Amino acid sequence: MKIGKQLVLPALILIAGFGTMASAQAPATGAKKPAAKKARVFFVEPKNGATVMSPLHMKFGSEGIEIAAVPPGDLTKAQVRPGKAHYHVGIDQACLPAGKNIVKGTPSWVHFGDGKDVFDTQLTPGKHKLALQLGDDKHDTMPGTCEVITVDVKP
Repeated sequence: MKIGKQLVLPALILIAGFGTMASAQAPATGAKKPAAKKARVFFVEPKNGATVMSPLHMKFGSEGIEIAAVPPGDLTKAQVRPGKAHYHVGIDQACLPAGKNIVKGTPSWVHFGDGKDVFDTQLTPGKHKLALQLGDDKHDTMPGTCEVITVDVKP
């Protein structure tokens, strides 16, 4: 009996210690969720500074946003789907400012309103600047979602 009484106190201390550890690991109510990942866009290929041949094969990537085809028809600003975008590639162009509309049919910008992430194009020999930029359903550029690389096209 004496041994049983001697074990009660250490057992209570262990139980209290485990309870304290468990409550410390439980998320507090009202705790902030991790911030959503900031949207970004990048060239998977070619790499910046690459020497390439024409036709040039490009592959695009993004994080923190869903790439999706643009819905058909003329959309209003209210119909633009948040968190969704599509790619645009500017040939020998710089990034456009956020909120700028990339007009369809502009010769220096290629639209991927179908949601595709690959593109092959003929480029003349020499250095070229390629801008990859995200646009919303109305083709308005999105803040912080542009990357510019240069490639050297060999004859």
